[in-house]
Amino acid sequence: MKAFIIVDVQNDFCPGGALAVKDGDQVVQVINSLEDKFDLVLATQDWHPKDHGSFASVIGRPVYEKIKLSGLDQILWPDHCVQDTPGADFHPGLRRDKIEKVFRKGMERNIDSYSGFFDNGHKKATGLGDFLKTRYVTDVYIAGLATDYCVKYTALDALSLGFQTYVIKDACRGVNVSPDDSAKAFDDMNAAGVKLINSNDLFTL
Repeated sequence: MKAFIIVDVQNDFCPGGALAVKDGDQVVQVINSLEDKFDLVLATQDWHPKDHGSFASVIGRPVYEKIKLSGLDQILWPDHCVQDTPGADFHPGLRRDKIEKVFRKGMERNIDSYSGFFDNGHKKATGLGDFLKTRYVTDVYIAGLATDYCVKYTALDALSLGFQTYVIKDACRGVNVSPDDSAKAFDDMNAAGVKLINSNDLFTL
């Protein structure tokens, strides 16, 4: 079975949001057009406590500064996707009727979670991997926000768990703290064995 994983298409990652990704809202129409291509559609959702350790305001350091958090490299972000706030909601244009289950991440204060499968230290799983296996999924197709963080690490973890992994390039956008971060992320995914495709490729499925 093939599954479609929609990563973090949330208000705070779209224009006007607290951690806005340039043109982040442009993935919505592409993702909506693809959902009917899959029998199983899932989503991930950043869901941080208000005092999350990745927030620059909590640490009292500048945004995008790099620190150590629970022994791991951590970029400090603007407060974003705080639990039960409008910024954490899915973009209002995102089609929801096909999404069977949502997996939330980033809920532990002292560790971030870019991947939809694990926290950044791989200490706790979200349940996404086990769920896919119970549904006999073999191939996962990933799209969403942001290319250089949550999409990348979700894809790499999917690959490590044995899934044939595809990332739909035109249905992703990146944060690009450095201008070439998204390009590097695609290169890293490709080198690891992730298959990079475009949405048009899916209409031949």
